[in-house]
Amino acid sequence: MGASIIELIDLTKKYGDFTAVDQVNLSIGKGEIFGLLGPNGAGKSTTILMMLGLTEPTSGRVTVCGINSTTHPVDVKRKVGYLPEDVGFYDDMTGLENLVYTAEINGFSRKEAKENAQELLDRVGLGNEVAKKTGKYSRGMRQRLGLADVLIKKPEVIILDEPTSGIDPSGVRDFMDLIHRLSKEEGLTVLFSSHHLNQVQQVCDRVGLFKKGKLLADIALNDLHKDEHGLDEIYSQYYEEGGEKA
Repeated sequence: MGASIIELIDLTKKYGDFTAVDQVNLSIGKGEIFGLLGPNGAGKSTTILMMLGLTEPTSGRVTVCGINSTTHPVDVKRKVGYLPEDVGFYDDMTGLENLVYTAEINGFSRKEAKENAQELLDRVGLGNEVAKKTGKYSRGMRQRLGLADVLIKKPEVIILDEPTSGIDPSGVRDFMDLIHRLSKEEGLTVLFSSHHLNQVQQVCDRVGLFKKGKLLADIALNDLHKDEHGLDEIYSQYYEEGGEKA
């Protein structure tokens, strides 16, 4: 693992008497694809919001690219690309126009924006759809465009929160392959949140198992290949036995 890019130290978030995230400690290295795996309501999205500086922790600390997300959220956003479960675009604009707009508000010239947008559309498999309005895009196409939208600002980190929701199985496989390929080509650090075990296994280097706000295990997938206990068995131990199969 390379130098640490994301650091969570005793990170906790409470809403009244309810603890959504409970003293989480985690370090994610440069160029790593890390999976947050757990059922809905486990605390994954709340953890991501604290990483982005969109909600403040009750206690503890989170840094991204060496920047405190709570005290300097704008600086963090310059370093991070975020793809939520539901991506919003201007439906009366084409995919190319949406990407150009994003690039320009992030400081790129019109010429640079157009060049980068076209290149990214090609790389995410939408190069033949440049004239199509995004209102006509399928769910899978919107998520591919969302990934291009994340990458066009040239981030050091990308955070994907349940990005495959609503995509058909074939589209999911293609999207996961795309994430893996682009992250390795760009040397990006990727945080991928999901409740789907098979998707996390497909692309991640390490996996953190979340349940009821706690990080129960931090597992390097390469180590599992040498062990008789695979991730499926570990996953079952934490979730299925408690009646919380994700």
